[in-house]
Amino acid sequence: MRRGGSKFRLIIGAVVIAFAFVKKCGNKTVNPYTNRVQNINMEPRQEIAIGIQSAPQMAQQHGGLHPDTKLQELIDDIGEKLVNNSMARETPYKYDFHLLADDKTINAFALPGGQIFITYALLSKLKNKDQVAGVLGHEIGHVLGRHSAERIAESEFWKTISAGASVGADAGGIVNQYGNNTLLKNGREDELESDELGVLFMINAGYNPNEMIGVMKILKQAAGPNRVPEFQSSHPDPENRIQHIQEAINKYHKS
Repeated sequence: MRRGGSKFRLIIGAVVIAFAFVKKCGNKTVNPYTNRVQNINMEPRQEIAIGIQSAPQMAQQHGGLHPDTKLQELIDDIGEKLVNNSMARETPYKYDFHLLADDKTINAFALPGGQIFITYALLSKLKNKDQVAGVLGHEIGHVLGRHSAERIAESEFWKTISAGASVGADAGGIVNQYGNNTLLKNGREDELESDELGVLFMINAGYNPNEMIGVMKILKQAAGPNRVPEFQSSHPDPENRIQHIQEAINKYHKS
């Protein structure tokens, strides 16, 4: 009975894993803004809904929105200029830019569908509007790249694979680790893709793309000498990002 039970579990596990791969193949879609083939299992309207629903909670986690209306207007003006002068305006996404009150955490991030945030801690480090545009352009790139939607689909895929492996054998932990490593690698690629898109948006909107390199230097200095090595982080090292940004500047200035 035990041997038969083990065989049955292996069959069930194999079926679950096969289902996960078939579903992933069916989710393949070409991103019309980056021409990259992605594994995505939701529509833009669902991304927008997730972002709008999550925005208040994300703001609360960073001390709420900053009370300075003039600074918020600055963020809005730069963000809207980037959107209106790029392919971002042709997307179904609804872009909203939020200045967070958090004066300790140097960060900016985007939720699915166009909700974009920058902390006051980061804004206070930036030296000019071009650098602000570099940060916001990068985050708009995450939205167009549909990176959050892709991460959600990948996460669901690896959860299903892990469940199948756990049924068939005691291998769920190994598969989970492999899945995490895959997500980590894709996260780095997302950052580089967003950097390149950010450079393009800056150029189209009349901002100096070289100031994005200035942003990288600020991030590097803020991290200090004990920053996490690139291979342990979901973000590429600032030095590698600087090289990639310079390549993007040369690419789009020639075109």
